[in-house]
Parts: sequence; structure tokens; C-alpha cells
Amino acid sequence: MISKGGCPKTALSIKDALEALEGRWKLLILFALSGGSKRFKQITKEVPGITDKVLSKELKALESNKLITREVYDTFPPTVEYSITPHGQSLDKVLEELHYWGLSHRKKIIGK
Repeated sequence: MISKGGCPKTALSIKDALEALEGRWKLLILFALSGGSKRFKQITKEVPGITDKVLSKELKALESNKLITREVYDTFPPTVEYSITPHGQSLDKVLEELHYWGLSHRKKIIGK
């Protein structure tokens, strides 16, 4: 556990992480991509409730943070696939822990 001794560097690193992953969708998109490269519509199907406009915005943000890559293939029409970068894969343990914490939290709050 990180010490809460008021270290500004610790707070800054947590702030940076939260800014890179902020919002309702980014972690769900990364989770959807954890199974391998996917096209835009495949991601839309695996992240229920997200609109095309929001998905496009979130993919650009994840790409700018070097968490995913966008590969465009020279086909007609162009084929575009998104995949997690090695830097993005470093979040695997975080996603797994959030998954288990969410299950525990759901059980405690909802009773299921």
C-alpha cells in the first residue's frame, strides 16, 4: 500500500493515472480489447450503451495516452483495428483487481 504521508509526487502520479483513465468508458474499452484486436463495431457490441461518437472520442484519448494503437489496412473500404499496446497491457492487474473489487462491492451493497 502506498503511504499517505502527503507526498506530492504520489498524489501527482495518482492524478495522472486517473486523468488517463477518467470517464465511464475507457476501462470498459480496454477490457473489451484485452481479448485481442477489434474493429470499431466489434467494440461497440462489447461495450453496451456507448454511442459511436463517444467511442470515437474515447479511442482517440486512449491512443493519445499510448494505451491503444490504431492500425489502418489498405483495403476498400479501409479496415481499421484497435489493439492494446504493451503500455496498455500494464493495466491488466489493475483491471483484474477492479473486477474482483466490483464483485465484492456488488455483493456487499446489492447482496448478489
